[in-house]
Amino acid sequence: MPAKSPVSPRNTVERAPLDRKIILCHAFSILNELGLEGLTLRRLAARLGVQAPAIYWHFKGKQELLDEMATQVFREVLQEAPAFDPTQTWQDWALSYCLGLRKTLLRYREGAKMFSGTYLTDATLYAPMDASLRKLTSAGFSLRQSVIGLGTLYCYVVGFVIEEQAVQPAPDEPNPKYDLSHRDGRIDREKYPLAHAAGAEMFADQNTRFLDGMRLIALGMTAWLSSVPNQSLTNHAPALTME
Repeated sequence: MPAKSPVSPRNTVERAPLDRKIILCHAFSILNELGLEGLTLRRLAARLGVQAPAIYWHFKGKQELLDEMATQVFREVLQEAPAFDPTQTWQDWALSYCLGLRKTLLRYREGAKMFSGTYLTDATLYAPMDASLRKLTSAGFSLRQSVIGLGTLYCYVVGFVIEEQAVQPAPDEPNPKYDLSHRDGRIDREKYPLAHAAGAEMFADQNTRFLDGMRLIALGMTAWLSSVPNQSLTNHAPALTME
């Protein structure tokens, strides 16, 4: 039997071993270039110079990839957050938390849309959650109120940034569909004067609007804290039924 010929160096491609970190780096790059819809496993494999099954070895599907990307984003939020200060008021803590989360989500094209509805894969992230809930319970909120308050802050930021990035997907890249002159032309000013005038408030300074929304949430939480202990708003809300 003739000896096997050695593999020619010209037929080998030298590349760094594929791992989750490398995949995530390129996934974020594609996200920033093409947005969430443009981030496909096939495109990611082509960018890495591999076949799609090589990606599936590390991530079973796109949702699992997004879960890991969201987890990495949340790590960034925590890494850039100021050191936890036990003397800080809960209002100042809430503002710092929300500003930090918004800043990080805005770093990526459609970052909030990518982040929403994902499953955080790192169990160590329960530590900052516990610290956040402790901040609120130490201020007098019940655990239930703290969970609802923290969830409201989180949902406010993610929802706000989803809308914010729809209007302006990237810095210096406004979506022309949301141009005020375009909007004004679509709305009958005589029939809907308030809806027409609302555009200037909706699409003006996003930073100010974000802080105003934060102030509204903080006022509501403060009012809830000073009301009857553990009083549920559902006691005063109409029943919701699924038909």
